[in-house]
Amino acid sequence: MTDAAPHPLLLAEYAPPAYLVDKVSLRFHLHPTATRVQATIAFRPNPATAERRFFLHGEGLTLIAASIDGTPVTPDITPEGLRCPAPDAPFTWQAEVEIAPQENTALEGLYMSNGMYCTQCEAEGFRKITYYPDRPDVMAPFDVRIEGDLPVLLSNGNPVAQGPGWAEWHDPWPKPAYLFALVAGDLVATSGPFTTCEGRKVDLNIWVRPADDGKADYALDALIRSMKWDEEVYGRAYDLDVFNIVAVDDFNMGAMENKGLNIFNSRYVLASPETATDRDYENIERIIAHEYFHNWTGNRITCRDWFQLCLKEGLTVFRDQQFAGDARSHAVKRIEDVITLRARQFREDAGPLAHPVRPESYTEINNFYTATVYEKGAEVIGMLRRLVGPEGYDAALTLYFDRHDGQAATIEDWLKVFEDATGRDLGQFKRWYSQAGTPRLSVTDDFKDGTYTLHIKQQTPPTLGQADKEPLVIPLAVGLLSPNGDEVVPTTVLEVTESAQSFSFDGLGARPIPSLLRDFSAPVVLERTTTAQERAFLLAHDTDPFNKWEAGRILARDVLIDMITTGADPDPAYLDAIAAMLRDTALDPAFRALALRLPGEDDLAETLHGRGIVPDPLAIHAARETLKTALSAHLDPLWAPLYREMACPGPYSPGAQDAGRRALRLAALGHMARLDDGQSARAHFDTADNMTDEIGALSVLLEVGQGQAALDRFAARWSGDRLVMDKWFAMQVSLAAPEHAVDCAKMLTEHSDFNWKNPNRFRAVIGGLSMNAAGFHDPSGAGYDLVADWLMRMDQVNPQTAARMSTAFETWPRYDAGRRALMRAALARIAGREGLSRDMGEMVGRLLAAGG
Repeated sequence: MTDAAPHPLLLAEYAPPAYLVDKVSLRFHLHPTATRVQATIAFRPNPATAERRFFLHGEGLTLIAASIDGTPVTPDITPEGLRCPAPDAPFTWQAEVEIAPQENTALEGLYMSNGMYCTQCEAEGFRKITYYPDRPDVMAPFDVRIEGDLPVLLSNGNPVAQGPGWAEWHDPWPKPAYLFALVAGDLVATSGPFTTCEGRKVDLNIWVRPADDGKADYALDALIRSMKWDEEVYGRAYDLDVFNIVAVDDFNMGAMENKGLNIFNSRYVLASPETATDRDYENIERIIAHEYFHNWTGNRITCRDWFQLCLKEGLTVFRDQQFAGDARSHAVKRIEDVITLRARQFREDAGPLAHPVRPESYTEINNFYTATVYEKGAEVIGMLRRLVGPEGYDAALTLYFDRHDGQAATIEDWLKVFEDATGRDLGQFKRWYSQAGTPRLSVTDDFKDGTYTLHIKQQTPPTLGQADKEPLVIPLAVGLLSPNGDEVVPTTVLEVTESAQSFSFDGLGARPIPSLLRDFSAPVVLERTTTAQERAFLLAHDTDPFNKWEAGRILARDVLIDMITTGADPDPAYLDAIAAMLRDTALDPAFRALALRLPGEDDLAETLHGRGIVPDPLAIHAARETLKTALSAHLDPLWAPLYREMACPGPYSPGAQDAGRRALRLAALGHMARLDDGQSARAHFDTADNMTDEIGALSVLLEVGQGQAALDRFAARWSGDRLVMDKWFAMQVSLAAPEHAVDCAKMLTEHSDFNWKNPNRFRAVIGGLSMNAAGFHDPSGAGYDLVADWLMRMDQVNPQTAARMSTAFETWPRYDAGRRALMRAALARIAGREGLSRDMGEMVGRLLAAGG
């Protein structure tokens, strides 16, 4: 149990800081166990408030000395920080503290990763470096001097001077403390020049360990393309003389946008054809872009408080989605984004961890770096752009940058620029930021005398703490098709603003087939009674790529639900519809690969739960396996020709075209292997010359129960590559047969290379088990106990990683009484542990509050 239940912070209780900061000077004397940090900070009273209590955040610091205007002071120190009398006038605070980076296993603040010093300060890590008002609405320029015996010494901003054992940096742009960064290590750079549209010459560097030299070329290329795109699409140019990225092995997150010195989880930087998959390359491209785009949407304009986190993250996710669509395929990117949204955010909205895009309270802000803040936050931006149009969106963004540059802004500031730029009242739209839950749109229709009418009702289910929901503004993109497949009404955006509304289309010669929620125009669940024939028609004829894919997905979902609930055989009509889709060579291979993919086990469990049926994870798994086998057999004549046709001649390229071909080829291989006992997959594995093909074939072999020999060969070849071995660990448990998944995970935790304190390796095994739905939900409860044991162990050294992985239990209320009791017992065991972190205490408390 936690030592004390901390008081939650409330959005309604926001108060401006008593003092502002004009300048920060830091001096670091690096040492693994005794780093000294000297801080000189120029404070002044904040004219926006009469409050003058001087409080600085600080955790785990040993204070050596402190003074105000040169006069020594003895502050009152608590576990949260210090208090001290301070003048109601400008003054200089000086303090020296000692910290132990080597002992910092939480990976927040200044810590060490395999001999490298690095930092992670978002959200509240800077308070573990020195005493400071560690809140995003306190912004200041920083000067930093680093002294240490490592050859590369980096911080934010521009380099000022350097010599043997020291370096000085100056960041002229005011920033909150969460954007501070420092790196010191034995590193080499992949470098390149860039000249901005304003004529500034910028030195670009991707820093890696010497053993990883040669694996950062793609990251550099992605950075250059991101910088050009932001200039061309948003008019935003870079504003420093250097941009550094550092790859770090031990990192809680994906990456961090520190001003001028981005720090990345190494898995999102390092790539070569032999060691990285197509998905790895795509993620590197996307995350490099995301962190760079933060330079304006997050750094130059930050958030006033952490309740406004979606302001920087939702907007920047939307921007990286735009970039990825331009770089690859908008249609494929949109489908993949919606798959992710439904798998992560819809699940979150439907469970005990549901919260608004802008939360109203929190105990530990690290627990709110969620799919709701990021992915749903991006969907809200997309809806806003759809409602005001591209020109209105561009005008509002220009006003946003002009009006709020250098400020810490709020959602109210964000919406006000749209109202001022477009003249539109966004009062009702603002509810998207305050109401939790996924809205349901219930649609019926009728046709009479050439007029087709859609009747739409909207309703958002209750969530914890929010029972009654008001109507939202929902942009519903609609198209109408004639019975012969022609589009008779092109995409039109209907604004659904009331609990019940009707929209009519006149002058039609025949009853049309509606294509609803085109391009997934709003993050909602669409409910409409339809037929398999209509879905097959839309799969064949819809001009909207997303809805064409969605028709196939719903066909598959309904077939699987019927198989699970009634024991029906796979519907031949679905199999024929998929065959027709695969034969359509006009379709992008990447699209065909996505359309071939069946709904996931968690997706099916949530669908059953939504229909009032208790999901059985084992029955869901069995039905999916049966349908896969039926597809394999029914489409047998297609697989081998498709496999040959999708081969990529020439050297490996991570581009969208070749990646799409490989995706479809590997999908075909998966079905071939089901018919030939893995023979085709073994041949593919033996001849693979890139990691996408090698790991794709290995995954297929594991799925058909023929993977052990290939696993052993894979490990023997790649045992020295930590990122590749993360894949080896993850695939074994995530693809294990349900009855073997827990034993597989246990075995892997005993492996000599299972470094559980490394977040990537821990997620590979423990996260891999939670992703194996049927295995994790083994009726014995062994999966729950194993995950709970490891979460408690990780919580002692890295609370942030442990707390985030507790979401494995977020769907526990939807299962049968036996599984619910076992999961509740596992959660109660975690909650009762002595010394539980604040991070984990909040998460488990919210999970248990769901009852059941």
